[in-house]
Amino acid sequence: MKKILLTVLAVLVAAGLVTFMVIKQQSGYTKVMTAHVVREDLTTVVSGTGQIKPKTYVNLGATAMGRITHLYVKEGDHVKKGQLVATVENVAQEAQVTGQEAAISAARTDIASYIAAEKTAEANVEHAKADLEQKKLDWDRAQALYKDGIMAKQDYDAKKAAYDLDVASVAQAVAGVNQAKANTDSARGHLQTAVATLAANKNALDLTQAIAPFNGIVTNEPVREGETVVEGIQNTEGSTFMTLADMSVVTAEVKVDETDIVNIQMGQPADVTIDALPGKVFKGTVTLVGDQALLRSTGIATSQSTTGTEEAKDFKVVVTLTDPSDELRPGLSCTAKITTAHKSNVLSLPIQALTMHDPANDNKAKSSGGVQAASVTNADGEEAKSNEVQGVFIVEKDPKGRLRAKFVPVTTGITGATDIEVLSGLSQGAEIVTGPYKTLRVLKGGSLLKRDTSPAVISTTGSSS
Repeated sequence: MKKILLTVLAVLVAAGLVTFMVIKQQSGYTKVMTAHVVREDLTTVVSGTGQIKPKTYVNLGATAMGRITHLYVKEGDHVKKGQLVATVENVAQEAQVTGQEAAISAARTDIASYIAAEKTAEANVEHAKADLEQKKLDWDRAQALYKDGIMAKQDYDAKKAAYDLDVASVAQAVAGVNQAKANTDSARGHLQTAVATLAANKNALDLTQAIAPFNGIVTNEPVREGETVVEGIQNTEGSTFMTLADMSVVTAEVKVDETDIVNIQMGQPADVTIDALPGKVFKGTVTLVGDQALLRSTGIATSQSTTGTEEAKDFKVVVTLTDPSDELRPGLSCTAKITTAHKSNVLSLPIQALTMHDPANDNKAKSSGGVQAASVTNADGEEAKSNEVQGVFIVEKDPKGRLRAKFVPVTTGITGATDIEVLSGLSQGAEIVTGPYKTLRVLKGGSLLKRDTSPAVISTTGSSS
């Protein structure tokens, strides 16, 4: 029994010694997570949320006051250009058109009768001229006979009177022709007036009919048959039959954060997803980039806001879909992921590895025997700003084979979802410190490192620790 106790005691002492040596050996080491600089394709994506909107839509308003007699379509129906979609009572307008058409028909009959009168008057002129020619011959013979003393003065006077009468008859017939032509011209003028009045009456009748101006879909119909509509400004209650949307050109109107809008340009490609159509992605391109900031809380442009409150702002961006689907409806919630930059086969590192660090602090720490140097204050007693630069800590071995941290300034390029492009400062395959974040904030150049090889733990929120 005594031997067993001694053996157990010896084992415990040995285990304690081993534990002590391990702890002593690991004292002064910082446990870190690492990764390597690799080459990959990087894509910068800016996201925005909004809704589906047609490029062209119109509120089909009432153009005549009256009771709605027919609504030929309902919300959700597809319509064709020129299709009759609604009518307002039009008894008075139809009566005016019918009456004016009858007046025009009568005017045309009058014109026909006046033209016939012209022909009669012209025939009378020809008859009078022929009779005048005969009377002139008789008058000429009478003059010769009277001169030779063969004809009596009474007969001579009779021939002259007959000739003078026919001259007057020709003049009267010519005047009759002119009067007939004047009557015809007057009738034609009245006909033109009647035609113009008919056009106005037909226009008044047309105003009682709502016609689709283009192929589209009925997205809103706020009225019912039997209700009374009035002419008025758009969006006034009782002045709009329906809203028609041209879904041949569909856009996604989204809001983009002010920090990302500078990277968005016309023509950039985008992927649009619809909340109501999961699993489907619609391709599109940026066709409009707003130039006015919108207050996130109200959606009002800052130029129209009367408050001076500082708050987050968005900008409107319109993405036109290249291949819209018939399933799309105006107002559907959507998300647009706009590709603002893309590079292939570039050096990259995890974004979380980047940190701001002042290399001068590393030298101060070394000169103070590894103890962090006190912050420097200026004459006003305020802490002086350090000359921090962007970079990463790389992992390298010292002459004894131990891992140490070395800060390296890095110039970066485009940013992907989790990685960022390296323009200068690192080479492919370099091992860098990626975390933990709290460790990176206080890590100094020259610190002893130990790789954290423990498996990542998945939290309930889905993020790794």
